[in-house]
Amino acid sequence: MSIKFAASASAIALTAAIASPAFAGPTYENDTGGSFTWYGQFDPSFQSYDDGTETYNRLVDNSGSNSRIGFRLKQAYGENTLLFKFETAFGLRGSDGVSQTSTGDTLSWDRTNIRHVDLQFDTARFGRFSAGQGSMASDGIAGSDRSGTGVVAGVAVADPAGGYAFRTSTGTLSSIDVGDVFTDYDGGRLGRVRYDSVNLNGFTVSASYGTDILKTANDRETYDVAVRYGNSNLGDFAFDAALGAAWTEETGKADKRDIVGSLALEHKPTGVSLAVAAGERDIAGSYGYAKLGYTTNWSSLGSTSFSVDYYDGSDMASTGDSATSWGIAAVQKIDNYNVEAYLAYRDYSYEDTTSTSYNDSSVIMAGARWKF
Repeated sequence: MSIKFAASASAIALTAAIASPAFAGPTYENDTGGSFTWYGQFDPSFQSYDDGTETYNRLVDNSGSNSRIGFRLKQAYGENTLLFKFETAFGLRGSDGVSQTSTGDTLSWDRTNIRHVDLQFDTARFGRFSAGQGSMASDGIAGSDRSGTGVVAGVAVADPAGGYAFRTSTGTLSSIDVGDVFTDYDGGRLGRVRYDSVNLNGFTVSASYGTDILKTANDRETYDVAVRYGNSNLGDFAFDAALGAAWTEETGKADKRDIVGSLALEHKPTGVSLAVAAGERDIAGSYGYAKLGYTTNWSSLGSTSFSVDYYDGSDMASTGDSATSWGIAAVQKIDNYNVEAYLAYRDYSYEDTTSTSYNDSSVIMAGARWKF
């Protein structure tokens, strides 16, 4: 597929997003410090995956930041606040849910698309206590990033094409999918109880226990802890860092422990940023990731961001295997419409210790995310 075709698809998605009304979800307030706010986003994308032999073109929802809708309820109690959050994905066909042999359902919603049903009590002195479906303490721990291109390029390098299989040099489809060998071991969302400390000079400490309440016949249990640091006022620099560990038990499967960390540094006067991440699973593999970003204000529309990144993983699907990926991305913000238009290219390579040779593959993603 030509770059010209990708650019045309990006223009179509951008036009659709700009044609949408430019508004944020309304907030309704009461006389006692309470409020109701609804919000959402729509993130259509054109995906073109080349497995070295065939090219597959799809219209998909960007799995790196899927389309969703939700609302927040907030009520103040003195210096403390009670919050409730509900959020669900629309269930549109995701970029990591299609393959050479399946286009997936255009729309297929079930309860696993629910992202948050979360009750939180935020205290000024003792931190935040949460219960319900929502983010575990280690959710997002691998994603420290100040590049401005996170909507389409990040440590979760499988998001643009995770369901596609590598094709062997003989032209047959292998049993190894992109998502099998590219992972970030980042914590996810479960039915959980969670605690977050108050901010201590930029540091917060979190811990949670969760189980998968949205899937049937599932007895997964996960415990995790995380520490985060953020400071945007280090002179000319801004810095974010995160470190987490998670332990998971599930009947019929081996217990596992994940350790993940990431950091991001931005030089504010130049807009240059660097992000790195690394993770390890004790019963599987490990990876390292690095990303260089640049953000500038070339246009009155909004900031323009570029990035290049590289991922190197090993032992993900089998002992001794190797998976590498590199990507480039560009994101243009259109502030008046809350739109981010993007175009990205990513290359995947995989090798194992067998005599099988796998073709390199690549994906182009072109689309726009509209937040409301």
